[in-house]
Amino acid sequence: MATILIVEARFYDHLNDLLLAGARAAIEAAGHSHETITVPGALEVPGAIALAAESFDAFVALGVVIRGETYHFEIVAGESARGIMALTMDGLAIGNGILTTENEAQALTRARPDEKDKGGEAAKAAIAMLDLQTRFG
Repeated sequence: MATILIVEARFYDHLNDLLLAGARAAIEAAGHSHETITVPGALEVPGAIALAAESFDAFVALGVVIRGETYHFEIVAGESARGIMALTMDGLAIGNGILTTENEAQALTRARPDEKDKGGEAAKAAIAMLDLQTRFG
């Protein structure tokens, strides 16, 4: 049984609740345990994972970034993904469930466990990467 850390950028509470529900259900269905921590935003997710790297077997990154009127969306979406990818290239098992959408309706569809279930998919990706890490590590 692995211990998985869910790191959530909690900005949109109602959307994060849906992502968390999907991630937790997938982790528990696979027989693993989990803890959850909250960071201020998507840019802080990779840093939190890096700080916890020695304490957990795998990680699930959750959050929602919705396009606004400024270039900030591109910075947050791109740099959070880049940071997570860098950590995976360093050998951490991470599932990226940070949604980057044009509007809240798209985010709701992706976050709901009974629709696209991106929280659950991110948890399953983390578990799949952990399995590969165990196989090749």
